[in-house]
Amino acid sequence: MQTGTKVRELMLIGGEWTEAVNQEFFPVENPARRGSIIAEVPRATEADVNKAVEAAQAAFESWRKIPSRERGRLLLKIADAVEAQAEDFARLLSTETGNALRTQARGEIKGACDIIRYFGGVAGELKGETMPVENNLFAYTQREPYGVIGGIIPWNAPLSLAALKIAPAITTGNTIVLKAAEDAPLTVLKLAKVCSEFLPPGVVNIITGFGAECGAPLANHPLVQKLTFTGSTATGKSIMRAAAERIIPVSLELGGKSPQIVYPDADNEKVLDNVISAMRFARQGQSCSAGSRLYLHKSIFDSFLNRLVAKLQQLKVGDPLDEATDMGSIINAKQFNKVVNYIREGIQHEDAELIVGGLPPAEGPLAEGYYVEPTIFVSKDDCWRLAQEEIFGPVMIVIPWEDEEEVIQMANRSNYGLAAFIWTNDVNKAISTANRLEAGWVQINRGGGMMTGHAYGGYKQSGIGREYSLESMLNSFTQTKSIIIDYNN
Repeated sequence: MQTGTKVRELMLIGGEWTEAVNQEFFPVENPARRGSIIAEVPRATEADVNKAVEAAQAAFESWRKIPSRERGRLLLKIADAVEAQAEDFARLLSTETGNALRTQARGEIKGACDIIRYFGGVAGELKGETMPVENNLFAYTQREPYGVIGGIIPWNAPLSLAALKIAPAITTGNTIVLKAAEDAPLTVLKLAKVCSEFLPPGVVNIITGFGAECGAPLANHPLVQKLTFTGSTATGKSIMRAAAERIIPVSLELGGKSPQIVYPDADNEKVLDNVISAMRFARQGQSCSAGSRLYLHKSIFDSFLNRLVAKLQQLKVGDPLDEATDMGSIINAKQFNKVVNYIREGIQHEDAELIVGGLPPAEGPLAEGYYVEPTIFVSKDDCWRLAQEEIFGPVMIVIPWEDEEEVIQMANRSNYGLAAFIWTNDVNKAISTANRLEAGWVQINRGGGMMTGHAYGGYKQSGIGREYSLESMLNSFTQTKSIIIDYNN
């Protein structure tokens, strides 16, 4: 739908494409070009949430009765349809998020298809158990859906995270109302169009709007039986409070300040490349798993750091749709200013040294968008704000270490516990360190992203629950019913 030169997208509620009840829209900006509006989407409020939840509730009873393998087959069709439009999805994703097409957007589309296919493929694993009891009794359990799932996702990986909420929720027989991030709703709405071609009305409902206006009403809606949220720890706490009011389960994948520990025997090119990958520089550091605290052993500190800086200086920052671009733009003005303020504080900090990057240019091509170049500070102290708070930008703190016991204590000295990365050729040392780190996801000699089928989630204030795997689907989106039969009566 278009009005003038602006594209106007609609929400999916009960199988219908609809405006908000208030008929208001809000703009979606292209972060690579400040002030450039690429579309408008409905500004949903509580009235729209009510419509969406009621549609999901109405669809639930018939959807739950469809055999799980049939639900899985529908998901496989959705994945095939998304894959057939992969390049269109990728270019839209790159345009609305600022993530580089070559290094990020295409990979996210592939990952989203993998997620949908995975959960469609394990649909037949919704099994209960039989239990040995007295001879005249037969006892068993069965897995049952909750009902309406309320999902809320952020803007940094919108398609993957939408797939990660929708696919396991509906595979298990639930229906879902998903609130897309206001800064990146377009790819999620494109996914909704594909879902609407294969699923009954009301099984998947997508709303767009702001947290206070439609996110909070969704979290507090009396018909929502389970909440699943990915985003900031601060917002996650409010979601958890909303769930506590009604005693419903909640899954939270929240922030992170992930450590990377480099041992002396890991001073090589492969590790350098993986450290850059683990920091998510190619996503502008906008990842909850970003390894933004680099603990580098003193014996290799200078040589490793010098080569790391040289590699970062070779990264091309610029237009996300340019095939030569390695790293795109920050998502919006608010996040851009937040990252810039952290950098400014680091420059002013008496015990920190800026090694590469810094404040963004005030003129030239990079000043046309929300661009921040890869930035590294060196500090002996890891107790200050830049080393403890989640910046969600391309800013890394490098800290020297010598004593293994001390570096493990420093790595664990955080309110977060999402991810951690260990770099060493000593298998015993690697496993010993992994066992002692307080993180839900630890990688040894690998800096890549999550693997579908492998449980992912955080310790401490990085969240509750797990995602990406069969066991996480069962634990997060089904509840267990125990049934006992006395067959002598």
